[in-house]
Amino acid sequence: MKAIAKYFRAFEAESLAAFRCERIGDCTLYLGDCREIMPMLPRFDAVVTDPPYGIGESAGKAKTRTSGLASRLRDASKYRRDYGDDDWDDQPISAGLMEAVRAAGRYQVIFGGNYYDLPPTSCWLVWDKLNGETDFADCELAWTNLPKAVRRVRFLWNGCMRRERDVAREHPTQKPVDVMKWCIEHLPTDAVTILDPFVGSGTTGVAAVKLGKQFTGIEREAKYFDIACRRIADAYKQGDFFVEPPQPETAEQLALPEAP
Repeated sequence: MKAIAKYFRAFEAESLAAFRCERIGDCTLYLGDCREIMPMLPRFDAVVTDPPYGIGESAGKAKTRTSGLASRLRDASKYRRDYGDDDWDDQPISAGLMEAVRAAGRYQVIFGGNYYDLPPTSCWLVWDKLNGETDFADCELAWTNLPKAVRRVRFLWNGCMRRERDVAREHPTQKPVDVMKWCIEHLPTDAVTILDPFVGSGTTGVAAVKLGKQFTGIEREAKYFDIACRRIADAYKQGDFFVEPPQPETAEQLALPEAP
């Protein structure tokens, strides 16, 4: 049996070698399809991810956003960007892939869980975006399997008064670093290894670096893979000394809606 296990480990290592891999500190990033790569990886303490929702964010939807504000700013490129016309958000991931994503980690934090058929949970992580009277969603929801109550963080991410103004928008569904740190901080303290199979521009990895976690990310789009590698490398170079400490509102326990 040991010989068979050794053979399969060698086979998996050889198969993984077919994918571009970058190791940066305690982070490992793979360029490829998570459907092919995840089965060759060990199980992680936690999966923290933001998969495609199937709402067309990849198809140039974001290029007109904040256009009124951006036209009045000297560095408009930080606030308005044409991300191109891609297809990765044309449809939500399959039920089978979602099952595989959840099986990849003991604990799970999955943004956009309201777009998927996931089990009932006591703990949604709610990002209140403080958007006011706009056509943006008021909140984004992350489904979790954590044994705690609903939690909320208020964090402004749009407009001239937004926090993390020094962070360039490099992905149409990019999350703030402090929001992803807040999510990771809700994991049990023994959760050390973290997987993001839809790494995008690498925000989950940057947050993991700031919290001293071991991170593995998978990204299929080469342009975003390169951005993620750069941002994670920069996070190691900067350290927390150069990062404004997070100042989220005190988490509130929200009552779950009563069943009809």
